[in-house]
Amino acid sequence: MSGPAHPPRRRLLKMGARLGLGLGAVGLLAWARPAAQGQPHDAHFSRLARALQQAGLGHAPTLVIDRDRLHANLTRIRQDMQASGLALRLVNKSLPCLPLLDEAARAQGTQRQMVFNTPYLGLLAQQQPDHTALLGKPLPVQAAAAFLETAAGMGWPAADRVQWLVDTPARLAQYRALARARAEPMQVNIEIDVGLHRGGVTHIATLQEMLALMAQEPLLRLGGLMGYDAHTEKVPDALGQRERARLAARETYQACVEAVLASPLARDRASFTFNTGGSTTYRLHTADGPANEVALGSALVKPSDFDTPLLADLQPAAWIATPVLKVARFQTPTGVEALGMVLQAWDANQAVAHHIHGGNWLAQPASPAGLQASGLIGASSNQQVLLGSGRQRLQPDDLVFWRPTQSEAVLQQFGDIAVVEGDRVVAMWPVFPARA
Repeated sequence: MSGPAHPPRRRLLKMGARLGLGLGAVGLLAWARPAAQGQPHDAHFSRLARALQQAGLGHAPTLVIDRDRLHANLTRIRQDMQASGLALRLVNKSLPCLPLLDEAARAQGTQRQMVFNTPYLGLLAQQQPDHTALLGKPLPVQAAAAFLETAAGMGWPAADRVQWLVDTPARLAQYRALARARAEPMQVNIEIDVGLHRGGVTHIATLQEMLALMAQEPLLRLGGLMGYDAHTEKVPDALGQRERARLAARETYQACVEAVLASPLARDRASFTFNTGGSTTYRLHTADGPANEVALGSALVKPSDFDTPLLADLQPAAWIATPVLKVARFQTPTGVEALGMVLQAWDANQAVAHHIHGGNWLAQPASPAGLQASGLIGASSNQQVLLGSGRQRLQPDDLVFWRPTQSEAVLQQFGDIAVVEGDRVVAMWPVFPARA
């Protein structure tokens, strides 16, 4: 007896299932395939590009500050400070440019700066002699000794203007020896660890030991306390962990303030500098807490590392602008041609190569949208390749804008800062020499 004329039902079902799986896989791949992205500059970046080109600044990488956005941020921060009842100290390593610091200081009505090295302390003494400084990190006593010699030669009253930061009884003893050797008073501020664990006093008993040492030395004057709490905003915001970190930092700081006010060095609380905060945390503090001043800098220009919920209403105001040197269809390097063909066939956003002047900064491409670095070629500080779909419509000599991830150091890499207000460059601001 001959077999069936058609495949059995089971075989048909298997074939149908395989066909369905195959079609499903094709559909899944089509869904996962990157769509072509990108568009030309929006109105904001078109305005910045025109201003730079008209000022003759479109030929090399340039750091740009949008003054309109800067002042919008300054206004918002001034409102924050008025509401909090706290004093504001500007972090000069994050705003390493004297005209920028001056503009911020005028807008905020402050003459307080946080300084992190003696070269920048010297610039403050020369250019902003009425300002006061709190050191943002403990420096070797030799650095303090060298600066005091310089300040004495300038006639700048460092004893009244500078609070040196100390973090251990041993460092405090070194600064006491320096004060005695110079027979001059010194203000010192004690760094406390409020949870970051990067440095500072970790136990109340150690703080009390340092306070007792200072009480016995008439040449040392306690400026106050400094407790940096930026770690709290890096704590995962799950199961209440972030809020617990915030609360622990406040409670630690409060305990240290109480130790100071219970010591022989106690005086009017308002006369101490109880500093905390930073750009990411300054909005967490008010005058009814342990601190009486906060420090910030980067928030004024808001690089991308400061894209946090607490700063959502502040605007990015600093950019790196650099010209496009050439535009061509992307050709992968010799040796990986096959891989390059596969990647280009898969991703339309790898079709066009834009070779720019410079690159490899602590920054990310921002405009025009849809540009990305090439993983096959890698980063280059000389001539980076940014890939795109072509929808950006870039031509040689057009400008590409990058957004810095941070302001410190990055703002100093490009010479004078181009300040754009409205639709033109209104100033060129010199920057600090690069220092750690």
